[in-house]
Amino acid sequence: MKTFNRKAHWESIYDTKALNEVSWYQPTPKTSLDFIQKHAQKGDAIIDVGGGDSFLTDHLLELGYTNLTVLDISEKAINRAKARLGAKADAVKWIVCDITEFEPTEQYAIWHDRAVFHFLTDAEDITKYQQVVASAVTAKGKKLIGTFSESGPKKCSGIEIKQYSGNLLKETFKRDFEPLECFFENHTTPFDTIQNFVFCSFEKK
Repeated sequence: MKTFNRKAHWESIYDTKALNEVSWYQPTPKTSLDFIQKHAQKGDAIIDVGGGDSFLTDHLLELGYTNLTVLDISEKAINRAKARLGAKADAVKWIVCDITEFEPTEQYAIWHDRAVFHFLTDAEDITKYQQVVASAVTAKGKKLIGTFSESGPKKCSGIEIKQYSGNLLKETFKRDFEPLECFFENHTTPFDTIQNFVFCSFEKK
């Protein structure tokens, strides 16, 4: 039986940690921005999963993207982003939800996630994520995902994570998505440690 309360954990993190006191802090998330700009038109429906307090939304708005949704399990993370963005936050749809409980009411041309999937280690949760992303992405839509690689950390925020290779990511989503490309990248945390990520893009069948 699962006893770990994901929501309580992440609410606590965003209640006690400043923006630059978390390992995923990126003032300019260049890889994600490049990834999205490569695959998305300015009016495409884009959802950023787990990006509650990320600067990605700030940059996408500045670049002229007009149909943005941010989903995060932490209401505090989303509220911090809204406060930072001010009136600009009104141009974004904000959803507070655990990804395994998300029931999309619309479809997205772009699904972006570099913050959530590797935290799902339970087989049931992974299956639910597969089902959610398959239902949420349009035909020929793109899934852009970054996870900790096999050379990355085994824990983040004190939680066990699941490491992925490019091949394992492809295998995980092969039922509903065709792989386009995979590459690896090092992320330098605010604490000067290195986290290795694997990024893969997919197209919905």
